[in-house]
Amino acid sequence: MLYPIGIQDFGSLRKGGFTYVDKTRFVHALAQAGKYYFLSRPRRFGKSLLLSTMEAYFLGQRELFKGLALEALEQDWETYPVLRLDLNTGDYDAAEGLRATLGNALNAWERVYGKGDDEATPALRFKGVIQRAHERTGKPVVILIDEYDKPLQQAIDDPGLQDKFRAQLKAFYSVLKTQDRHIRFAFLTGITKFGKVSIFSDLNNLRDISLVREYATVCGITEEEMHAHFEEPIHELAQALGLARDEACERLRRKYDGYHFGLDTPGVYNPFSLINALQDKALNDYWFETGTPTSLVKLLRDTDFDLSRLQGGAVRAAVLADADNRRTPIPMFYQS
Repeated sequence: MLYPIGIQDFGSLRKGGFTYVDKTRFVHALAQAGKYYFLSRPRRFGKSLLLSTMEAYFLGQRELFKGLALEALEQDWETYPVLRLDLNTGDYDAAEGLRATLGNALNAWERVYGKGDDEATPALRFKGVIQRAHERTGKPVVILIDEYDKPLQQAIDDPGLQDKFRAQLKAFYSVLKTQDRHIRFAFLTGITKFGKVSIFSDLNNLRDISLVREYATVCGITEEEMHAHFEEPIHELAQALGLARDEACERLRRKYDGYHFGLDTPGVYNPFSLINALQDKALNDYWFETGTPTSLVKLLRDTDFDLSRLQGGAVRAAVLADADNRRTPIPMFYQS
């Protein structure tokens, strides 16, 4: 069995013969049911792979979906121009970092669709690219944005810098609403919605599916999916640990399961941790070892938060979407 550890490109995963837990039914459902979406999930939960799957679908790459749910669901397989922006790759220690990352993506799109002489700002350039892509291909544009809030997260302990990023992102993302007639589909992912900092105030047609029941398992691996795809590795893990198969399953459940993104929804395993555990035949702290939340550690130190408040308590969903993490680290615990 080939484990897709660290592989976030759908095409590479499928062509390389790696094990894939089929989530393509969600891609089809989203494409048919609406136009503008936002999804929040913690890091290393499969958001980038989901966007890559959407990209392959809207590019009409039918061969990649052979044997998957979407192959039977889709009849037309139309091709659309896709603009994909990944904010994971930027360095956001200074205000110029975001402009450089946006500029890099815009340059690549403009080499394909051209550039207007009067398009000076990132927002105007984005607007121009969307219009020209539609005009030149005859098809409305698909826009996929990964980790839209990475600059804000990185500047969490610098309010001044965060305000600058917020202003840049607000102008950039507002283009999505003004160009509605040129857009077929838009999907944004991030760690948090930052709902109270006005980035999305102009984009009030964006549907947040982060805690919507029907999409609770769009990322992550359910108990049923784990046993359908990884039963043999589970037995191998049990043998390596000197455990009975059922006891190994219980250890996996206690270690990596228990994420619920909606009331009374199935629990999901963190995919990064689960797949690493099955490959290594060990129960290590994979997420924390590779994704140490530095910002969370800083926030705990600065706020002197009483960690006992997290023991067996409950918080409202509105608290988890609160952008002002400087007051309480609870939203960042959830995001992390």
